[in-house]
Amino acid sequence: MDTVMAALVAVPKQLRQKPGLHVVMLRDRRRVLLLESGALRQAFPVAIGMPGWETPTGRFKVLEKIDNPVWVHPVSGDRVADQSSANPLGSHWIGFHRDCRGRDAHDGDQWITIKGCTSTGFHGTPHRWTVGRAVSHGCVRLLNENVSTLYGQVKLGTPVTVLP
Repeated sequence: MDTVMAALVAVPKQLRQKPGLHVVMLRDRRRVLLLESGALRQAFPVAIGMPGWETPTGRFKVLEKIDNPVWVHPVSGDRVADQSSANPLGSHWIGFHRDCRGRDAHDGDQWITIKGCTSTGFHGTPHRWTVGRAVSHGCVRLLNENVSTLYGQVKLGTPVTVLP
């Protein structure tokens, strides 16, 4: 069985029976599935949060969509313009989770303390090699062409379920 079909089989039956459009992410398989009334419309490989910065699990909704997003560094507050090669968000941002508890964790290189709110979402990446790995600070990275496809198909309020 190929990896996409194996991922679809891993989706709980009650999610496959939901009417309408639904984004389902399987963290352990590093796949995002776009389902429409249970039928597979699209599947994409993704990068997920690294240990200590895991992508949150649960049921969410698309909260915001931004074309050519500006990235704001969560610690320094520095802004990196859209389309800059230094912008880690790539071509699109689809936010689905907001957390205002702050963070204090190691990212593999250093301890990072984030005060205030952070957002988690799907976004593109200029670093294609990261897709398929657990390397982010919680966000879900897709290839730019894939996040563009997903961006064009979801609307604000589209359900998002992230499974462990």
